[in-house]
Amino acid sequence: MLTELAVTKDETKERVDPPALHAPAGAADCLMAAPTFPDAVGFLAQSFVAGYESAPRASALFATQQRWLLSLAALSGHYGADGAGMSRRSIAQSALKHLIASRNTAYAFFDEILKYGIVLPMPGRDLSKELVVVPSPDALAILVQWCDMHLAALDRVDAGTRSERFRAAPDRLLPLLMPPLSEGLLANPHVRMPGPLYRIFAWTDAGGLLMDRLVAGIDRQTPWSGGHLTDVVTIAELARAFSLSRAHTSRKFAEAEAIGGIGWSGRRGYSPLWISRGFFAEYAMMQARKLLIFQAAFAVAEA
Repeated sequence: MLTELAVTKDETKERVDPPALHAPAGAADCLMAAPTFPDAVGFLAQSFVAGYESAPRASALFATQQRWLLSLAALSGHYGADGAGMSRRSIAQSALKHLIASRNTAYAFFDEILKYGIVLPMPGRDLSKELVVVPSPDALAILVQWCDMHLAALDRVDAGTRSERFRAAPDRLLPLLMPPLSEGLLANPHVRMPGPLYRIFAWTDAGGLLMDRLVAGIDRQTPWSGGHLTDVVTIAELARAFSLSRAHTSRKFAEAEAIGGIGWSGRRGYSPLWISRGFFAEYAMMQARKLLIFQAAFAVAEA
């Protein structure tokens, strides 16, 4: 069973230091070996898809690897200990520091989240100075939901009560959780750059959601040699679900199929798609690494 990482009173003084969140070697493999871990992975995938369906525009921030990392860069400025706040400059500095994106890409991301009301100008800020923004109430609600689903996934592994404790006091715990969480995720090179099959999807428009949908649709009752059958039959079905072009979606699937990550169990377009064990392992490893950082960061927040 998974156990809470120990955090002493002295360690809480360094609560935003990424090395304090490094899990022991082999911790991710140990987590993945838990009998309940596949259920936790399926729960996360289903939650990501449900989150998109309830709030497509805001959830799109998490739908590609780069935009998800830029969102963390933005939040690291908002919850940072230096009090500088979230701004074009802070996002760009974090993006460059962690090799996420160019300065211009970070600026464009800031302009987009401001345009669509995902962030709002900080009330009472001197307009003659650099624009500092804060998450909108809707964005904060999605952030709370995102954190809660990961804590709930951890609870599924070891029958813990983190999600219950977090939901009892999100206003108090979120500002304590986000500094070590965002820094821990951004500082982890394996989180920033996962495996090749994961990257095929994660670095393209809504590609992360395509992956989530495949994993969410795994049929665990029907064995399939070499992989996992899903309930997905056609690419067009997936493209429509996430407002993507069929051509774009087909290209991503062709890339994954070319290296043995996915395929059709029978006639193409008329039979269930399967994903390889290697593809699922890459996806599961990414979730395991995130969950270990969540576990450590939540222990720090509660301390």
